[in-house]
Amino acid sequence: MEDLIKKLEEQITFLQHEVSQLSDEIYSQQKEIVIQKKEINKLISKMVSLVNNSDSLKTEEDPLPPHY
Repeated sequence: MEDLIKKLEEQITFLQHEVSQLSDEIYSQQKEIVIQKKEINKLISKMVSLVNNSDSLKTEEDPLPPHY
């Protein structure tokens, strides 16, 4: 009976360690996701700005390219 209890305690200890490692990894990945979302939003803002600025650079006097 004591051997069984000892085995169970070892398994519980192992599982607690594994859960702790998984939790740390999830936390790390969540931080990375937040950083990536911020970067994506910056890129989107830059793209929108570029599109808006490129429209303002065109004038009505610019001729259409030959393929039109």
